[in-house]
Amino acid sequence: MEQKVFAKEQMVSIKNWENIIISPDDSIKTALSVIDKEALRLAIVAKNGVLKGVVTDGDIRRAILKGTELSCIVEEIMNRNPITACASLSSNELQKMMKENEILSLPIVDDEGRVVGLKTLYDTFLVEKRNNPVFIMAGGFGTRLRPLTDDCPKPMLKVGGKPMLEILINNFKNHGFYRFYISTHYLPEIIENYFGNGSDFGVEITYVHEEKPLGTAGALSLLPESLPKEPLIMINGDILTNVDFSKLLDFHIKHNSNATMCVRDYALKVPFGVIEGEGNTISKIVEKPTYRYFVNAGIYIISHEIIDSLSVNEHLDMPTLFENKQNEGFTTLKFPIYEYWLDVGRHDDFAKAQTDIYELGL
Repeated sequence: MEQKVFAKEQMVSIKNWENIIISPDDSIKTALSVIDKEALRLAIVAKNGVLKGVVTDGDIRRAILKGTELSCIVEEIMNRNPITACASLSSNELQKMMKENEILSLPIVDDEGRVVGLKTLYDTFLVEKRNNPVFIMAGGFGTRLRPLTDDCPKPMLKVGGKPMLEILINNFKNHGFYRFYISTHYLPEIIENYFGNGSDFGVEITYVHEEKPLGTAGALSLLPESLPKEPLIMINGDILTNVDFSKLLDFHIKHNSNATMCVRDYALKVPFGVIEGEGNTISKIVEKPTYRYFVNAGIYIISHEIIDSLSVNEHLDMPTLFENKQNEGFTTLKFPIYEYWLDVGRHDDFAKAQTDIYELGL
């Protein structure tokens, strides 16, 4: 089987995976003993830390049936091209790999082929709990979606039978997040009556009410002093996405960012020939060009140093916040996202969401 290598940015491995590493020169009997003792149904074969192959209980059983002696070395029967993953894919991605290839575990290797861990199919069903707070902006009027929003906050409009806000919370929950803060302004009682304190949904919810609209960043100043000091994820409540929030958070931490903005690639096609030059002189004619830009995706990571620096109840938009903090010497970064993303701001978007939701697994 051809080797397949995949990548992500956080370490994934089970405890004591080093116990199943053996040498190519070890005997089949040694491999059998290791497999039996650790109960993982395989041993990793490595030399000087570099992966050489794997041997499973099935490999040993087939070798014995062919008459191979247990004293023979593992190198003679091992799989020299096992499927592996670099450090490291998300649990969902690893789970999909193992199911597609009908295997129960994956060695984790670095860029040089050195073994750094092991992930089992069982591990992929376990979700690491994240203490980072999640701040969802749900106070807008949703004027472009009227009359649907005349009596309902936009994040509470149903997509696939559930409010968008519930879909968003469940997506975060699936990535291990459980501490939620929801900013309200328009028809707050509908949101609060539906979710309560979050216990019925397996999460914790605290509400932050804006007496007057404070812009896309101003509500950050209303967060309570008890807010955890871990970096906060902030997202607009009308976004439908399957972004891996853990990967985003890992990027923010790894690069020592104070504020990280998710951005989307946006293509703008000009249907005419574009004339370039100075004055009356034509220097170049570009026929129907496409220009590409990164645009704000309405998802952010904000560190507590920035939240603590904000003035309470001051109107502030997110682009202004990033610009101000960059000028003050804070590190502000962009994080391109290529997963599904939809800003449900218009009727066409809402109709599209009704179809897309069934393909996203949210």
